[in-house]
Amino acid sequence: MTTTTTNPSATRYRWFILFIGVLAQITFAIGFAGIPVSGVLMRTDYQFSMAELGFVLGCMGLGVGLSEIIWGVLTDKLGDKIVLIIGLALMGAAYLVISYGFVPTADRLPDYRALGALLIVAGAVGGSINSSSGRAVMTWFQDHERGFAMSVRQTAIPVGAAIGSVTVPHIASSFGFDAAFLTLGALCLVMAVVVSIWMIELAITPGAAGEAAQAAVSPLKRLSVWKIALAGAALTFPQMAVLTFASVYLTDQYQLNLALITIIAFVIQIGGGVLRLVTGHLTDKRKNRRQVICMIAIIAGIAGIVLGLFSEQNVYVAVGLLVITGLAGNAWHGIGYTEIAVVAGVRYAGRALGMMGMTVFAVSFVIPYMIPFILHLSSWLGVWIVVGIASLLALPLMADAGQLSMRRGTRLFRNKEGDHVG
Repeated sequence: MTTTTTNPSATRYRWFILFIGVLAQITFAIGFAGIPVSGVLMRTDYQFSMAELGFVLGCMGLGVGLSEIIWGVLTDKLGDKIVLIIGLALMGAAYLVISYGFVPTADRLPDYRALGALLIVAGAVGGSINSSSGRAVMTWFQDHERGFAMSVRQTAIPVGAAIGSVTVPHIASSFGFDAAFLTLGALCLVMAVVVSIWMIELAITPGAAGEAAQAAVSPLKRLSVWKIALAGAALTFPQMAVLTFASVYLTDQYQLNLALITIIAFVIQIGGGVLRLVTGHLTDKRKNRRQVICMIAIIAGIAGIVLGLFSEQNVYVAVGLLVITGLAGNAWHGIGYTEIAVVAGVRYAGRALGMMGMTVFAVSFVIPYMIPFILHLSSWLGVWIVVGIASLLALPLMADAGQLSMRRGTRLFRNKEGDHVG
């Protein structure tokens, strides 16, 4: 049974609620990022072609993308706690099924489509974590703290990714993919128990929402909210391109060893987490989330395009540009998710976060499948230039979203003034 409270003194518990949300996101990210970083090992052990590998590595993203809005609606209706428990338990079960029947053995290689289907299931149920933990942050924290709090929660993703980038390849190379997926499943089930014991759900009151006028309309029907979600999708290109194929790029182009590639991936994830905290804190003080997101888009776009131009040149230059591209792709998440939830209103925070998650993870599926196709047509130069151009698409989307939101706010204000006079 979900516990609710409206006692103001209970807000002191908000940091522990945030900690639980962080742990849940870390649990999801360890698998979501650790599996792609193990792509080189998976290509060898499963004997996948590049196209098959790209499909498998994108399947969790596809699953999340397909389910995010559904989980967002369910979170708004059922509450944070129950959805979080369901998602963690089912994701753990999906990993356990993979570990016991869909890993390479001495006499059998699993079909890539079967493995991909199970990873889609894992992503589809794991997608609940994003909406449910994000809505908990929105209900427990006030607007002047939400950017930082949501950034802390979103920092859990690169932190979890950093942990997964080190541990999953190590377990897979040392003990096999059965042990790797078994470990991921156990983590999910343990976290489900933690949530069931210590998670408390705070009831939403009209005063707590603080956006009663604009929250009267579902974000699913508001173009301004969709534009923010699409801007997030554009900025997912640099993040996921680096996450899923940086290891393959650095191995094939520069023959770097797995240990060095793991360190580079770890630096990108930890650095991205730090940048999320910094941008969240600064934008809470300066109220400039949109401007910072646009700045990140410019950095990611330029770095991606220049990386393409130097993709076959000096390894130090290429690695440096790769790190910048990856950092920029990770830096926007906290303020992006905060902005879309604030614009939608706390009442519909689950839906809004689901919208962002749907577009972000849909791109997460497309990118691993798209990169081998671009490589076949051109080279790594083409891959990174496409990534850079896609990143720049966030600029007009954020500008349009801001203008639509301002116009809508003006109309609401005028309507309220008219009602008052009448």
